[in-house]
Amino acid sequence: MFTLVGLVFIAVLIWWYIRWNDKALTAQPAKAFAAFSPNRVTAKEVLKTAAEPLDKLTVADQLPPRTGRRYIVVGGAGFLGGWIVVQLLTRGEDPKKIRVLDLKAPRRHDLLTGSAKDVDFIQLDISDRDAVYAAFSKPWPNESNDNITIFHTASNIRFYERHPSLLPRSAKVNVQGTKNIIDAAKAIGADILVYTSSGSVAVRRARFWLWPWESKVPFHFQVIDDDEHNHVLPRRHEQFFSNYAVTKMHAETLVRKADKTGQLRTGCLRPGNGIFGPGGDMLCGAYLVRKTNPTWIQNTLQSFVYVENCALAHLCYERRLIELAAGSQNPDIGGQAFHIADPGAPPTYGDVYTTLEVLTDGETYFPEFSPTVMLFIAHTIELYYLVQYYLSTSTSPILRPLGRLLPIINGDLVNLQPSLWALTQVHLVFDDSRARLSPEQGGLGYRGSWTTLEALHNTVAEYKSGVSKFDNRSDMGGISLGWAMGRAQRGVGKVGDNIVESLRIDPLQTRN
Repeated sequence: MFTLVGLVFIAVLIWWYIRWNDKALTAQPAKAFAAFSPNRVTAKEVLKTAAEPLDKLTVADQLPPRTGRRYIVVGGAGFLGGWIVVQLLTRGEDPKKIRVLDLKAPRRHDLLTGSAKDVDFIQLDISDRDAVYAAFSKPWPNESNDNITIFHTASNIRFYERHPSLLPRSAKVNVQGTKNIIDAAKAIGADILVYTSSGSVAVRRARFWLWPWESKVPFHFQVIDDDEHNHVLPRRHEQFFSNYAVTKMHAETLVRKADKTGQLRTGCLRPGNGIFGPGGDMLCGAYLVRKTNPTWIQNTLQSFVYVENCALAHLCYERRLIELAAGSQNPDIGGQAFHIADPGAPPTYGDVYTTLEVLTDGETYFPEFSPTVMLFIAHTIELYYLVQYYLSTSTSPILRPLGRLLPIINGDLVNLQPSLWALTQVHLVFDDSRARLSPEQGGLGYRGSWTTLEALHNTVAEYKSGVSKFDNRSDMGGISLGWAMGRAQRGVGKVGDNIVESLRIDPLQTRN
């Protein structure tokens, strides 16, 4: 009897802690939300925006003018790099003066048709120093001697790993690969290098297991700007959200230090969390591909970046560096880092979910789970992941075979580790006001055209058309728990009810 009572008591305590901890993890600080994003999206607003023409928004009128330079786009067959190539061609650059370096050949429709098919592609791994040098040194058509700009967008996004022993897995590409690119750029006399860093390098890791006397998650709401002296910024390995952020910061440091070494001018961009849009993103595109998306972050507020806005920011930075090289008297922004986000108020993930559910008629669905329960599962998966790693890499003739017998975690389940909470369970507002300043004020002159919610409409439209392919990169993001191919029938009914409810008109509202 006493044993049964004890078990019931323990079960009640666990239940109470989960409910109490969940409340802290999903809290929305009223003052902060009122200041940055006071309004939540409704199904009625989504339908109203959907009725407006999408082609009214474009970044074409904001593209800097054609330069006639030579371009090397590292990662240019992929997502963001591919859009940089598209924008270069859109503004009239010669496709024969554009060279793409990537691990995989381009698969997107817009990179295989029109003038894009004349872009030179070289398949390589940027961690291979000799391959990078050979690709950079390859002769150009017509023996062009124009100046060279390099856009470096490639990285290994192992955001789920945080243990220091796993750091080499990310550093091989993110750090050594970047060093190879810098060295090769200097060797061929390139004069501009713009590097895609990450907004996550400035995200301070939070703690999500609270003591009974605590009611708030430390570092739960973070406003991230370009202030290099902000005391909240991570400095030590354990303060970064994952190894990905650590290695991106190391790479960014290399790029920034390379500025003014010889004729090379450099700059870094830190896109907010995260980049999305047509072409294979690991965020909203992944939601559309999986359809059923378990979630526990619907209350989280974060700045997003639509891929066309982000690509535009890279061209703006290049323009500023070209002007400086030509003798501009504007403030010298070489070797600096700028945060980038979409215009408008940042949304919550719940706003994103509502938009996608409505636009897909419930086909894309977001069942909600307890963040505390899922965090416990994530720690369990991380423990298994580390045990399998240590055993399989052991020098012991007994332990190593044992590690090889343990199944490797496959699919997107590997993403379900505590680092995911450190990036998505915290409210992140990326202040890109410095990037939006005019060149005369020391900014990039970046504006962007698409708010996040407007860009979601375009993303869904492109996905439905099937023209801008959402490739297997979208399969890598997020968590499906094995439900990726399931039909969300509950979602259809839920969204339908929401739409009907939102469209009901109160008779009092029709009176003048």
